[in-house]
This record gives sequence, C-alpha cells and structure tokens, in this order.
Amino acid sequence: MQLDHTLLRTFLACVDAMSFSRAATRVHKSPATVSMQIQRLEERIGKRLFVRDTRNLALTRAGEELEGYARRILRLHDEAAAAFSRPEMEGKVTIGAPDDYISAMLPVVLKRFAALFPRVELNVVCAQSTALLPEVQAGEIDMAIVTRTGGTEGRLIRREPMVWIGSREGQALERTPLPVALYEPGSQVRTETLAALNRSGRSYRSAYSNFSHSALVTLVEADLAVASVVQMAVPTSVMRLGREQGLPEVEALDIILVRGQTATSAPCEALAEALTENTA
Repeated sequence: MQLDHTLLRTFLACVDAMSFSRAATRVHKSPATVSMQIQRLEERIGKRLFVRDTRNLALTRAGEELEGYARRILRLHDEAAAAFSRPEMEGKVTIGAPDDYISAMLPVVLKRFAALFPRVELNVVCAQSTALLPEVQAGEIDMAIVTRTGGTEGRLIRREPMVWIGSREGQALERTPLPVALYEPGSQVRTETLAALNRSGRSYRSAYSNFSHSALVTLVEADLAVASVVQMAVPTSVMRLGREQGLPEVEALDIILVRGQTATSAPCEALAEALTENTA
C-alpha cells in the first residue's frame, strides 16, 4: 500500500482545522475536493478516519494512529526535499500581496519554499493591489499577487468568488440605507461591490473606506456594516450573507501574479512556479 503525500497533507489539514471547509482554505482546494481526497485515503487505509456529523468532525481510533505516521512521513519528506532540491540556490526575492491574500494563500507555499531553498532570502510586502502594481513596474519589488484591474497583465493564479459577510448579530443588515464597508477607491473589489449594489437598486451608504482587510472585518464583527470580500478570506467570526438576505451577487475576481521586467533570477523563477502551482 502506498500513501500519497498530497492525501496525507489534506488529512493533516483536516486534523488541524477539524473542519473540511476550513481545511479546504488551508490547502487551497474546494471542500468537495477535500472530502473526495479523504474518502480516497480511507479507501486505501481500509478504515474510517473521521467521525462526521453536520457540525462536528472527530478522529476515529485509526485516524489518531495515522496522524502520528503522517506527520513523521511528511516531515522526513520535506527534510529530504530541502537537502537535495537545489540547496545551492541563493539570492533574495521580494514579493507583495494584500493582507487577505497573504494570510489565505501564502503561509503553506512560503514555508515549503523556505525549506527547499534555505539560502534564498524572502521579503514580503503587505499592501493593496493598487499600491503594489506601481512598485512592481518600478522594480522596487520583484513580484506581487494582485487582483486583476482593467487590462493588467499577469499569470492567472485563480478566479476567486466574492461573498458578503455580516455580524452574527445581524443588525446592520436591517438598516436603511444599508451600511457597507468598502476598500479604498481604485480597488477592484470596491468597483465590483458598488456595481452589484447599483444594479440591485438597493439603497446603501459607505460606512468605511480603507485598504485594510483586518480593519474592514473588525467593522463587520462590530455589526456596523456588511462587506463583500474574497471567499478565501472569510473569517469564522462572521457569517456569510447572500441573496436570501437581499444582497446582490458580486462578480468573481481574477487573482494574478505580476512580475517586474528584471525579476528573472533563478530564485524569482522558482518562487513564481511555486506560487502558480500551489495556490490555484
């Protein structure tokens, strides 16, 4: 019997998150794909790994036993990969991304990259897409993960759905005009959100306008506004809203990788490949 490393990584993500949906965000796959991979692993093991119900997820005895093996297998695999996968590569790469993209897309990829290429110095710049694009064009940073705006050229990483979020208290949703937390002017998320609201004809007002995703979420948690955000960045502290609450569908976004003209070094090439292969 062979145990696929991809299945084991998905299994451990489910163990750590104790939720298929949260694990899906961590491994950058859909919940359906995560469920299918766990089913495949259970078929190979010949035993159930999780006890599932509508709200909870718990390990079976076999799942608890496999967890220890899985962590040792993947740790040795990653150590071997780090030892033999071009350890001679060295240099420096600066990558930028908005804060919601950093937290949702980059931790796993950057951790693996650092293990594979320990001599490459990684610098991460947190800023909105509107600020990062000029920096890439000016050569101030090597590459950036940004939202496609207008005719911006770049390598497509994924097409990300947009969802509405609101406080679990739900009072903001009942107000007229509807208080909406928005990103800064020029942001593609802001553009698509306002376009959807204007098409719907619903009365609204801007209750927040800034670049910070965390501040936007804080305003929603405080029940001062609702907001439209990328699906992968929805925190567990809020609830998802949609047509049932009278909110319009917001157009999905293209998330792309843009690179400066001088970002052609071997470390830049390696990081670009890692980002496009592991964040889709």
